[in-house]
Order: sequence, then structure tokens, then C-alpha cells
Amino acid sequence: MSKAIEDYIRTIVDFPKEGILFRDVTTLFADPRGFRMAVDQLLLPYAGLRIDKVAGLEARGFILGGAVAHQLGTGFVPIRKKGKLPGTTIAQDYTLEYGEAVMEVHDDAIQPGEKVLLVDDLLATGGTAEAGIRLIERLGGEVAGCAFVIDLPDLGGARRLQEMGMKVHALCAFDGH
Repeated sequence: MSKAIEDYIRTIVDFPKEGILFRDVTTLFADPRGFRMAVDQLLLPYAGLRIDKVAGLEARGFILGGAVAHQLGTGFVPIRKKGKLPGTTIAQDYTLEYGEAVMEVHDDAIQPGEKVLLVDDLLATGGTAEAGIRLIERLGGEVAGCAFVIDLPDLGGARRLQEMGMKVHALCAFDGH
């Protein structure tokens, strides 16, 4: 019997704090079949569409986004935490579960009119993804879609992005947080 994406993802109880079920994709990345399946399924809805760049959210979105960009034959844009990119950047504040943070992208990473696919491993509240979307749009890019390995629907991220007019593609979903 063949495995589904969720079969490659391990759950770590009480990490990073008590009561959290952490969905660990490193086990997916470590398995060649699982990793290839995830990359193929992430890009499937976008095959044949014009995608100029793939933007990956720090940090696991870099791993997935780089592989998706390679398969689509496009460039890759890292969206990073504040202070991690050299050169001139633009910044976007966003809300975390317990506070605020800032994401940045190089100010020349995306050209006006480029179609950009946003990729990350997990969609929870949608705050980080929304920051990435805002950065792409501020540079004049058009978000072609948002692709994630895991959706945590109880936390409302997919709904939040859909209310922004985004197309959300997730390979699997887990209840809880």
C-alpha cells in the first residue's frame, strides 16, 4: 500500500511547549519518495501556468520552495526574518501567536507584474503567509497561489488567506494546533 503525505510527517507531543502537537516535516524531507511526492503535489495545480518566481518563507519554505522552483524552471525568492538578508530590503510586520515579528525580502527580488507562488511547510494562523503576500504585492508581484504541505484548519490560516482573495493549496490537514 502506498503512503500518503501525512504518513511521512511525525507528530511531536508538547513541543515547543506543553499542549502543542508539533507537525515535523523533517521526516518527510528525509525520505526520498516522500520529499519528491510533496514537491510534485505542491506544484501540480500550477503546472502549465505562468509562474515567474517561487517565494519561500523562512525556513522550511526554503527547502520546499527551492525544489518547487527547480521543477517549474523559475527563480527562487527567500522571504526571511528581519536582519538576515544582505542588501536593500523591504519589511513587513506580522502577528505571531505570542507577539509580533518582521519579515523581509530584497527590494529587487520581484519585478512588477511577475506571478509568484508562495510556498511554506505549514499554514497555521496565516500571519507569516500574509506578511509574505504583502511583501510580494508591495514589489508589484501578483500572488498566483499559496502552497503548503500542512494546513491546521482549526487555526484559521486558510480562511484568512482566502478572505484576502488567495488560492490556497495544502497537501494534508491535521486537527488541533
